[in-house]
Amino acid sequence: MARIFSGIQPTGDKHIGNLLGAVRHWVAGQDLHDCLFCVVDLHSITVPVEPAALRTSTLSLATLLFAAGLDPERSTLYVQSHVSEHTELGWILNCTATMGELRRMTQFKDKSGGQESVSVGLFDYPVLQAADVLLYQAGLVPVGEDQRQHLELMRDIAIRFNGRYGETFVVPEAQIPPTGARIVDLQEPTKKMSTTGGTEQGTLLLLDPPARIRKKIMSAVTDSDGVVRADAENKPGVTGLLALLSAVDGASVPQLEERYDGMGYGDFKKDVAESLIALLEPLQARHAELAADPGEVHRLLTVGAERARALAVPTIELVRERVGFAPRG
Repeated sequence: MARIFSGIQPTGDKHIGNLLGAVRHWVAGQDLHDCLFCVVDLHSITVPVEPAALRTSTLSLATLLFAAGLDPERSTLYVQSHVSEHTELGWILNCTATMGELRRMTQFKDKSGGQESVSVGLFDYPVLQAADVLLYQAGLVPVGEDQRQHLELMRDIAIRFNGRYGETFVVPEAQIPPTGARIVDLQEPTKKMSTTGGTEQGTLLLLDPPARIRKKIMSAVTDSDGVVRADAENKPGVTGLLALLSAVDGASVPQLEERYDGMGYGDFKKDVAESLIALLEPLQARHAELAADPGEVHRLLTVGAERARALAVPTIELVRERVGFAPRG
């Protein structure tokens, strides 16, 4: 089984796009790969964040991921800051990466644009990201388009280190996730759904109660012609709802168009809402159980961190020997 590493930041409430685009595939892949899933709280502090909010969101996200189906018997879920080898390897890789490489990272340019001052951590983010993966000798990394450049840097760092010090790291490959629906904001359907840049009413949170889901779906922006048909340019709202229902229901968009031929938006939206409620019901029920027993979540994260460290320590000891550090007592 190939080893696969995926990380997710704890900041920001998670929405249906996170589940359909990433977490659902993680759950399905647990029996196909040796999976490590990491709540990357170290990455979250590259921008200002309230300590209490970070602590709460880290534990909340872990609870949500367990509730969504990440199984500690079949995969490893842990918190990044609980495994100190991430930061140790990050520093060593800083001495392999170059300033020129980091200056070319378009995501840094996007995130730092217009700011008078940014943290070194935001600039250096991709090196810690490389350490996250190389520490576990992971061969596969799921990436979207926004992370491809970071993966190429990760590969370059691994190849350069191996060339300088001898074969040490597995050079990871991209794992292209299954093509998923583009989940759009229900109020601004030309934009992707997001908890940072989207609208509150247009964002379907994973823990939204059924009544709130129904309200958001029923008030979703459509158009005036009343025809349930995909047309991204002229009917972005209806197209977004069709893509959402397709991702939840499993039927193709053309099949859904045929199903709702001659029906109005009201019945169509009701079906979208009820499908979402049915999808989220077991997740929300399990989340309520875990949230009522935070000690169990802490225990599971401790087990995950111990398992992750068992994989990380041999790598960091090999790296230390390769670099030439004196042996530890």
